[in-house]
Amino acid sequence: MEIILASQSPRRRELLSLITKEYTVEPSTVNERAIHAASPKALVKALAGAKCRDVAQRHPGALVIGCDTVVDCGGEVLGKPKDAADARRMLAALSGAEHAVHTGVCMACGKHEANFTVTSRVRFFPIPPQEIEAYIATQEPYDKAGAYAIQGRAALWLDAIEGDYYNIMGLPVSRVAAALGRFAADTEKT
Repeated sequence: MEIILASQSPRRRELLSLITKEYTVEPSTVNERAIHAASPKALVKALAGAKCRDVAQRHPGALVIGCDTVVDCGGEVLGKPKDAADARRMLAALSGAEHAVHTGVCMACGKHEANFTVTSRVRFFPIPPQEIEAYIATQEPYDKAGAYAIQGRAALWLDAIEGDYYNIMGLPVSRVAAALGRFAADTEKT
């Protein structure tokens, strides 16, 4: 079965490669800013579904995987920072606090669709202001939800994680692998 990842994230490509090397990438053309939901968790589910369906309509015989990840800081969605000031604001909010990371995943092939959300909880130690300044001077925070890469320098601030580490990077690997297995079995029955 042809598998298409509807994401341009290099981290998702890397993580999907832990499951299979046999896939292609085709980012969706969905206007993410036009999609709204009642909660951060509902938002990632809606965004993942929209991205998946956008690419699936162009590839009806392929299994398409769409994903979206946000950091949920007390109900506020922290997406990718717009600039250094936005990254600084996000990191200051996360400093010494707990937050949730939600990743929505949608898989579709023909009439079959599976859509789920995985949540991990992350707690950071207090981050000294000079560390925030040094971090935002790098390129690391700018293409990541919440302005941090858990697999990068943000690992220095990590107090605790509850849930799937890979979910924080943008793809809950074990859940996606299990869902792919079930999805493949279900589509073969029809």
